[in-house]
Amino acid sequence: MSLTRRSLLTASVLLVPGVAAAAATDFPPVPGMLGDRRANEMWYQFDEVAFYNASQEIQDTYATLAAHVGVPNFVDGFRDVWLDLSSKPGYPGTYADFARPVRRELQTLSTLQLTSFDTYYSPDSARFVDAFGWFGEGVLFDPRRAALEQQVHTMVPITNYHGWHAYVRAMMVLGIDTARWARIDPAIGFAWAVQSVANPSANTPNPSLPVDKVRALRDSWLPRTPEQLDRDFKSIPYPAN
Repeated sequence: MSLTRRSLLTASVLLVPGVAAAAATDFPPVPGMLGDRRANEMWYQFDEVAFYNASQEIQDTYATLAAHVGVPNFVDGFRDVWLDLSSKPGYPGTYADFARPVRRELQTLSTLQLTSFDTYYSPDSARFVDAFGWFGEGVLFDPRRAALEQQVHTMVPITNYHGWHAYVRAMMVLGIDTARWARIDPAIGFAWAVQSVANPSANTPNPSLPVDKVRALRDSWLPRTPEQLDRDFKSIPYPAN
């Protein structure tokens, strides 16, 4: 499969639901790391299990999703189908009909991602939202990715936010962990908006944005409904405002 870094955004079968998150001081030190230690670890483990060391089960899941959307990168495929169907009468019912044959695979992705999040943050933690903001800012610098020149945990390319929203919406219209994703999807939009302003590099730590700017974006994006986010994510590559 042709899959780019962070286009998958899935998490580990190795992460056990319900395990209490370790204190940041319990994580092994990484010389040269910059930014929040826990957030760095969460995004690093996403990459480990979703891309660099994906299990056979996850690879098979991606292959089934890719075959369903008809392109090698299922994230791009879901984005394009969602953009098409969400602009026509019958949505979201038509989108649910499209996604229903791969409900099992979407459930797998949902379970894996929520398990990963819950390993590092409690579901309603403000720091969980912060992790999305730092991801968008490009201030999480992780030398463990130096060999790939992808030391900064951020979204590459930025349009993968649209793909993430698209398959999250597929989960939601099928009733897969809908309440959880209705809370998380605005954080995805928040990260997208922050990154659109910060324009970070993939291998050089970005300066932090002004605190007031990040707070304003956070306050604007977190209350948005799925329907509002559907409208927002039609703007490519950056938010309309």
